[in-house]
Amino acid sequence: MKLVILEPLGVDKEKLLAMTSQMLENRMEVVYYDTRAEEAEVLIERSKDAHAVVLTNFRYGREIIEHCPELKMICVAFTGVDHVDVEYCHERGITVCNCAGYSTVAVSDLVFGLIFSIYRRIIPCDKAARAGLTKAGLIGFELEGKKFGIIGTGAIGLRTAGIAKAFGCEVYAYSRTVKPETGIKYVDLDTLLSTCDIVSLHVPLNAGTKGLIDGEKLKLMKKDSILINTARGPVVNSQALAEALESGQIAGAGIDVFEVEPPVPQSHPLFNAPNTVVTPHVAFATAESMEKRAVIVLDNIDGWLKGVPKNVV
Repeated sequence: MKLVILEPLGVDKEKLLAMTSQMLENRMEVVYYDTRAEEAEVLIERSKDAHAVVLTNFRYGREIIEHCPELKMICVAFTGVDHVDVEYCHERGITVCNCAGYSTVAVSDLVFGLIFSIYRRIIPCDKAARAGLTKAGLIGFELEGKKFGIIGTGAIGLRTAGIAKAFGCEVYAYSRTVKPETGIKYVDLDTLLSTCDIVSLHVPLNAGTKGLIDGEKLKLMKKDSILINTARGPVVNSQALAEALESGQIAGAGIDVFEVEPPVPQSHPLFNAPNTVVTPHVAFATAESMEKRAVIVLDNIDGWLKGVPKNVV
């Protein structure tokens, strides 16, 4: 059987191949590509005789999968799987697994990095210090005592909630599933938006969450509130958010995800919005998370080979 790792996974190649040999015990022929390619024709060529493939967050749709007659397993080295045609995989009997959990710590860390960048105006402060200026006009805000809203209380949402509580925040949550966590007040979405000083998104992208935060929902938020999105870009209407920031409807935003994967076009509406900190979809990416992810990938493949697949979506 043949395993194709379609792109680098953020771990040194030799280390990854050594881990693969150890965990899979040479049960599969392994082909590793050290370049990332997103073109369908290239992915077809790389995948066409694979029994299992590993990929991260580029599109892997029916137009590719249908040219891979031997394919029986796709391991998505990512949490979200909206870029993979899971429905077609189910029709074909192809097992699809993700790597939920590898980035829980990394993503929740960046949530607070974005919050502090906005609250303490770190980027403007850096520019002022380098220009020989003072703190004039750069007085920030404290996190303690703020009402902190979590939309989606999966693993990342719950960890974010825990950190917020440690900072002395009052935590609210809106989620499809209510978790029996102490110290979190579950409310409906409109109540959360109209109550909280900080709103942090932690939902997957699907038909129910696409455009969840639109112009009407942004109007519910307090004028001194900020929005953080480390989930998926299309969960927020970026044009509506830019307009809300321009008009002063909300005070700031921290955005790690967009409608497309970086590089994001310079014309993106949020790039010129005031009080906005943007990062290039980096929340999941730390040295530690990449190693955690590699272990989960190989554990998923090992489980599939043994007939007991894990993290199946």
